[in-house]
Amino acid sequence: MLRVLCLLRPWRPLRARGCASDGAAGGSEIQVRTLAGPDQGITEILMNRPRARNALGNVFVSELLETLAQLREDRQVRVLLFRSGVKGVFCAGADLKEREQMSEAEVGVFVQRLRGLMNDIAAFPAPTIAAMDGFALGGGLELALACDLRVAASSAIMGLIETTRGLLPGAGGTQRLPRCLGVALAKELIFTGRRLSGTEAHALGLVNHAVAQNEEGDAAYHRARALAQEILPQAPIAVRLGKVAIDRGMEVDIASGMAIEGMCYAQNIPTRDRLEGMAAFREKRPPTFVGE
Repeated sequence: MLRVLCLLRPWRPLRARGCASDGAAGGSEIQVRTLAGPDQGITEILMNRPRARNALGNVFVSELLETLAQLREDRQVRVLLFRSGVKGVFCAGADLKEREQMSEAEVGVFVQRLRGLMNDIAAFPAPTIAAMDGFALGGGLELALACDLRVAASSAIMGLIETTRGLLPGAGGTQRLPRCLGVALAKELIFTGRRLSGTEAHALGLVNHAVAQNEEGDAAYHRARALAQEILPQAPIAVRLGKVAIDRGMEVDIASGMAIEGMCYAQNIPTRDRLEGMAAFREKRPPTFVGE
């Protein structure tokens, strides 16, 4: 049961064409819900492949890619929240049973698609939040690392454990973890395949918030939604441009980064929301931003 008063629209399934699904009750493995009322602007992606613990299989990846492509064009999405419909699991990583049936060439093609999926999540124009209420291993943690913000239950277990399976992270983990934690610590975690609790991950800065798990097993989701609610009232164009400035600026020297910030700032100057912010300040009232 949701603790926060809001209006909920039903989950919308999305089925990849021509693929058999392992979703709950044979349904879609990826479902979408847009919140309404005071939470309008928050969209949730529910990962729901219980028999495989949300493992990243072909259908799962296809449905998630298609979902992101649809949502990317929706300007009403102000925050995108990733959560799990499988209790105790966020995403268990690669579907190794499915991978075992692939040829070497097929493995290479699939991992490239997986890398593309994580890049699509990272490049999503609105802020993204991963609500990690359970295991996030290998590709599951790579998915969370591709999000802007991460919230974990203190009891959640996460790690880039690929080296314990004779592999190495192949969907962005070797690049995003050092950018998040620094090179030396990222190497230590990848070389050892170490698993961290949500509490340990928070202490290292891997997740933004860690919360005690509740009986329903969705404490991280509720904290992630509260975080999304803090973002909602802010000017959406300014938030999106802030994301661009940070993400692109982190890849270049600071002088180039300052130039990127300047270009983003210039794009925000003509917006109605900037004028609304100035007027609200002058009139001593809360601003009402419309994303224009």
